[in-house]
Amino acid sequence: MKFADLEYVFEFINAGDPYEHEAFVSRSTGKTYIRSDVAGIDELPEDVMGNDDYVEIPNKYDLDLGKDLVWQFVDRQIPGLKNKVREIFSRRSAYARYKMFLEDLDLLDAWYRFEGERTREVLLEWAREKGISIDD
Repeated sequence: MKFADLEYVFEFINAGDPYEHEAFVSRSTGKTYIRSDVAGIDELPEDVMGNDDYVEIPNKYDLDLGKDLVWQFVDRQIPGLKNKVREIFSRRSAYARYKMFLEDLDLLDAWYRFEGERTREVLLEWAREKGISIDD
């Protein structure tokens, strides 16, 4: 399968609330299947459950790409501001406020690059572990 296809489905299942959407990939064909009650999509084959050919695509929290990723970035880029970031994440709308904070520090582009690179690395490793061949 192409990495872009895996990345697209990964982004789809991470849109909205956690576990609101789900997706599977066939090891043998690389074809992806999505189900989302919210979006009214149900492409899942009838035999998806219990069939070793299908692997559920994890969400970002399953791959430690949520707050863990934030702390990795903070440790590398702004370790002296950990307390400020901790304060940001102690209230609602933390990610929006975190991104505004990074924008004020002129680090938002660096965050997006870091997030994209780590997501790619982690997804490729996950695919290798699950026996899913990535073309590009």
